[in-house]
Amino acid sequence: MGMNYDFFKISNDKLAEGGRVLISEPFLSDHYFRRSVVYLTEHTDKGSLGFVLNKSLDMNIADVIDEFPQVEFPVALGGPVSTNTVHYLHTLGDSIPESVHIKDGIFWGGDFDVMRDLVREGIANNENLRFFLGYSGWSEDQLQGELDMNAWLVGEIPADLVMKGGSTEFWTDVLGGLDERYRVWANFPEDPGLN
Repeated sequence: MGMNYDFFKISNDKLAEGGRVLISEPFLSDHYFRRSVVYLTEHTDKGSLGFVLNKSLDMNIADVIDEFPQVEFPVALGGPVSTNTVHYLHTLGDSIPESVHIKDGIFWGGDFDVMRDLVREGIANNENLRFFLGYSGWSEDQLQGELDMNAWLVGEIPADLVMKGGSTEFWTDVLGGLDERYRVWANFPEDPGLN
């Protein structure tokens, strides 16, 4: 007797909330979100906001912001909304005033001038600060609609992975830490017709 698994039916046992990640289903065709992991910074009844962790761009933050210290800080594409804006996640806490604590020592934003000074002093580095162009945003009930359509799996990852998540294998690596039925997704080719 064979097992009847619907490997692409998502059973979200976690609710979407700030500090959790959205992991796209294997065949999501949207250019920005294909095989992506989005870190949610905000999820309320008015909408949701987050940053794609694994869409690195071939540029440094000094290429984007004038008069920024000339250091190697990669930039990721945070999402399709306001791609002309710069956002940052960090683990520097209250060292950057006005930053918002999300979860597990991850903070969002804060005083830009203080952050830039911390970079200049070498206190802020690639291990405790990440930059994003644009963000991922959902209006009221929009994200819930996508969850209901099985576009996203809600999960949790350690804070150190949030700060590292730039590699192309990141989506696969995150799936590897989940329930077996979702680990199967990692082995599916992006275009099954080419298999």
